[in-house]
Amino acid sequence: MDGIRKLRGGLDKGLEIVQISLFALMAAVGTYQILVRYLFNKPSTVSEELLTYAFAWLSILAAAYMFGKQGHMRMGFLADQAAKGAKKALEIVSECLVFLFAAIVMVYGGIQITSLTMAQKTASLGIPMGYVYAVVPLGGGIILVYSVLNLIQMIREARDIEKAGEQQ
Repeated sequence: MDGIRKLRGGLDKGLEIVQISLFALMAAVGTYQILVRYLFNKPSTVSEELLTYAFAWLSILAAAYMFGKQGHMRMGFLADQAAKGAKKALEIVSECLVFLFAAIVMVYGGIQITSLTMAQKTASLGIPMGYVYAVVPLGGGIILVYSVLNLIQMIREARDIEKAGEQQ
């Protein structure tokens, strides 16, 4: 259990550092863009493109981070009314569905789109579009790791609920 906490903590810390760095970059580039546009009347297309791609990266990585923190939105109107055992089973099934989505759509599909767009260059920055899309399989991989950690935790909790029921 201690190894799981360390892995989750390390992943959380790494994502926090990347997200803070991306946000700081966006603030600096956004400020630069405003100054250049209004002081010199010359809008910067490079800064516009950089902001767009940094925002996309920040959004997907923040979504993966929130998934790991289990702070994502959910509709719990059915699950909240279920008994403890049924609620735990529903949570496990839901986590398995998220795992499948992340594996198929984000990782597999993300790798496909990333490889397809490596030859295409961005308009202003001139970097391969595949670098921009690489965040999709990266975010999917992070969600997969968090999903496995969540499943391990849920299965242990379900086992503890079962043991508590047997003791009564």
